[in-house]
Amino acid sequence: MPSLTADFDELVRRVQSGREFSHASFEPIYYLVFHPREILEVKRQIPAWTARLKNAGWDVTIFSVAEHINDIFQSAPMRKVWLAADAKAPLDWEKTNKSLANALTGRDQLQNRLEEVISAQKDNPNAIVLVTDIEALHPYLRIGAIEAQLQGKFHIPTIFFYPGVRTGKTRLRFLGFYPEDGNYRSVHVGG
Repeated sequence: MPSLTADFDELVRRVQSGREFSHASFEPIYYLVFHPREILEVKRQIPAWTARLKNAGWDVTIFSVAEHINDIFQSAPMRKVWLAADAKAPLDWEKTNKSLANALTGRDQLQNRLEEVISAQKDNPNAIVLVTDIEALHPYLRIGAIEAQLQGKFHIPTIFFYPGVRTGKTRLRFLGFYPEDGNYRSVHVGG
């Protein structure tokens, strides 16, 4: 089984060489797929990997899904209503999660934030975006839904650090327990 470091090395080689032109649409989208039990190790490695990319001349931007989700939830107009409803029925997780998912997907807030980060860098030939903390999407949505909505808007290399299991060349199982999904238009390394 390859190590995370070896998988990251392979990913960097692929980013540097670009994607194969045989794909129907060329977009520089890459996934570093790793088993969910390696989430903490990936978090430990990201500062070193970021430094390595910067030393190689990349202008690195980190997009933490967890930080953006937290910001969306903290500033949501419905926050007081959520807190009051949670106080009345603290174990109604299904209703709570549905409300929180709606906050993320309504008006495409999370998707729009990622699109803004990518668009802001599109004229920089050395730009690269690292999308971290994808596990924070559970149980609200999966990153494949966001990737699909942003199709045609990935103008710079974007690396998603994906905790899951690879079940084929393009099929992934988010966190290892979601049903497999083959709707990714990206290059996958690891898993």
